[in-house]
Amino acid sequence: MTPEMTSPCRTPDDELPVAGLLALAMTGFICIMTETLPAGLLPQIGAGLHVSSALAGQMVTAYALGSLSAAIPLTLATQRWRRRRVLLLAIIGFVVFNSVTAFSAHYGLTLVARYGAGAAAGLAWALLAGYARRMVTRSQQGRALAIAMVGTPIALSLGVPAGTWLGAVVGWRLAFGVMSATTLLLILWVLAKVPDFPGLAHHERLPFGHVLRTPGVRPVLGVVMAWMLAHNVLYTYIVPFIAPAGLAGQADRILLLFGLAALAGIWLTSRTVDHALRLSVLASLAIFAAVAGVFAIGSASPAVIMIGVAIWGLTFGGAATLLQTALADAAGDGADVALSMNVVAWNSAIAGGGLLGGIMLDIWGAASFPWAVAGLAAAGFLITWQARTHGFPSGHRLGQQQTEEQNGTA
Repeated sequence: MTPEMTSPCRTPDDELPVAGLLALAMTGFICIMTETLPAGLLPQIGAGLHVSSALAGQMVTAYALGSLSAAIPLTLATQRWRRRRVLLLAIIGFVVFNSVTAFSAHYGLTLVARYGAGAAAGLAWALLAGYARRMVTRSQQGRALAIAMVGTPIALSLGVPAGTWLGAVVGWRLAFGVMSATTLLLILWVLAKVPDFPGLAHHERLPFGHVLRTPGVRPVLGVVMAWMLAHNVLYTYIVPFIAPAGLAGQADRILLLFGLAALAGIWLTSRTVDHALRLSVLASLAIFAAVAGVFAIGSASPAVIMIGVAIWGLTFGGAATLLQTALADAAGDGADVALSMNVVAWNSAIAGGGLLGGIMLDIWGAASFPWAVAGLAAAGFLITWQARTHGFPSGHRLGQQQTEEQNGTA
C-alpha cells in the first residue's frame, strides 16, 4: 500500500513554516561551514597533525570526494526511509565526523572523518530542497526553498570568516568542537520544528536512469554545470583576479560584499521564482555574462571590481533556489534522486572551476578569467533558452493548475 503523501497541519496560505524552513537553512549552513572551515586554518591544522599545509588542504578534497561519491547511492538507498530520519542521519553524521576531526591526532583518520562529513553533506544537500517543498503547498514552494537555501550565502559571507577567526583565537580543534555542539542544538531544532514525511513505497522507487532521462532534467543539470563552472573559476581565484586593481589585501571585504549581495539576490528570487523562473535564470546568466565582459576591459579599476562583484553576487544569490526548483519540477516524483544528481554536478563544477582556473592562471594569467566566465555563462543562457518546453518553461511554474486553484478560490 502506498503511503499517503500527507503534509503537516499548515497555517493559512500566506504563512510559511518559517521555523522549520530555517532549521533546513541551518543544515545548509553547517554543510558549508564544515566544508570550508579548514581552508582558513591550514597552517594551524598542518602543525597540529605534523603535516604540510598542502597535505592539510586535502581535508577539503576528502570532503568534496565524500559528497561526490556518496550523494547518489545514499539517496537511492534511503528512498524508502521516513524523511526526518534521513535528515537526522545526515545531521548526526556531522556531529560524529566533526568530533572525530576535533580529537584526531592522526592525519589518515582525519581524512577518513572528512570523507564521512562530505558524505553526510551529499545526503543533506540531496534532501533539503525536496524537504522544503514538501513542507508547504505548491504555490509556496518557491518562497520556501528560498528560505531553506539562505544558510549558504550567510555561511560564505559571515560564517567562514567568523569560523576562521575563532580557529585562530582558540585553536582549530575547538573550532570543530564548536561545530559539533552547534549541530547537537540543530538536532533538537529539527525534532521540534521539522515535520516528518513518509518515504517512497517499493513500487514508487524510481531508478537513476529513469530520472536522468526525464524530459527537462538533463538541460537543468547542463545549466548547473555551465553556471557553476563560470562562478567558481572566478570565485576560487578572486585574490589574483582583483590584484591588478590593488585590492588583493581587501579580499575579505570583497567576499563580504559578494555575500551580502547574494543575500539580496535570494530575497529577490523569492519574489520571482514562482511566476518568472525562466526569465530569472535567463536574466541572471545574461547579466553575469555582461559583468564578465566589463571585467575583461576594466579589471584594473577598483570601482569596476566593487560594482561588478556586487552585481555578480546579486545574480548568483538565487541560483540554488532557481536551479533546484527547476530540477525538482522537471523530475516530479524523482525529485530527490534528481537533486542528488545536482549535488554531484554542483561539486564537480566546484572542482572543475578550481582545475580550469588554475590552468588558465598558469598559462594566460588572471586576465583570462572573464572571457571564460562570459563563454560559460553564455552557454548556460543558450541551454536555458532552448529548454522552453521542459526544464525552463515560460510563465508561472505551476501553469494551469495555479490558474485553476485561483479560479476555485475566487
